[in-house]
Amino acid sequence: MFKGSLPALITPFKNGEVDEEGFRSFVEWQIEEGSDGLVPVGTTGESPTLSHDEHKRVVEICIDQAKGRVPVIAGAGSNATAEAVELAEHAKEAGADAVLVVTPYYNKPSQKGMYAHFAAVAEVGIPVLVYNIPGRSIVDMSVETMADLAKLPNIVGVKDATADLARPLLTRAAMNGAEFCQLSGEDGTAIPFLAAGGQGCISVSANIAPRMCSDMQRAWREGDLETCFKLQDRLTPVHAAMFCEPSPGPVKYAAELIGKCRSEVRLPITEISESAKQRVRDALVGAGLLN
Repeated sequence: MFKGSLPALITPFKNGEVDEEGFRSFVEWQIEEGSDGLVPVGTTGESPTLSHDEHKRVVEICIDQAKGRVPVIAGAGSNATAEAVELAEHAKEAGADAVLVVTPYYNKPSQKGMYAHFAAVAEVGIPVLVYNIPGRSIVDMSVETMADLAKLPNIVGVKDATADLARPLLTRAAMNGAEFCQLSGEDGTAIPFLAAGGQGCISVSANIAPRMCSDMQRAWREGDLETCFKLQDRLTPVHAAMFCEPSPGPVKYAAELIGKCRSEVRLPITEISESAKQRVRDALVGAGLLN
């Protein structure tokens, strides 16, 4: 069962290319700061603008640098089932612990189509987390479809980015006591999601506040609610700032401010505005992440 704080890792760039040395250093820092797992090449990792070779290389670097110290859940999403299967096969061969597969975007499949898509990926033989994010993919996997998929051997959980806090409760009830990992995909709901039966959060803010995010999750597990809520209060403005403009622009700028990588992004994502930079800077200072 995956749990705790799992950063949806940014992909550092240098002069238009993947900064492999910078990414290794970033992965190492995440582990040192207590992150409970790593999620490379998701949306925050700019997977839509990475070539297949770059995508696979980033996964390989993350796994190699982690060296089994924390689990690696590799992004393997696509709106083409054959492509998702290919990326999942590579992740399995590279040694990933699981893959994160988004609901097929743009083509808007039916519930039957989504079931068939994930069933095909599950046949690869690696644990699969369904990434349900209707705000980006337009389609929303129903609780019933999720429960049906959970009966398959390799469908092990969900990254739930619906921001609907009834969803984890309904999903939990539909599983009839079966083990199924529910992770929030929205930083702002991280703690309420745990209260609804979740196990952790695949986090954007953990890119720049890994210690605080992991400590907050750990405090919840240990029943230290005072510490948990104090950290939640400090992090809430950070969560909001990370999406003041299209992601990952703000979080990459924040990473640059704390000296972890350049703020360079790939089109169609652009450098954030001066007003957004000020908002990000203020949020980091307020949280004690920047002097």
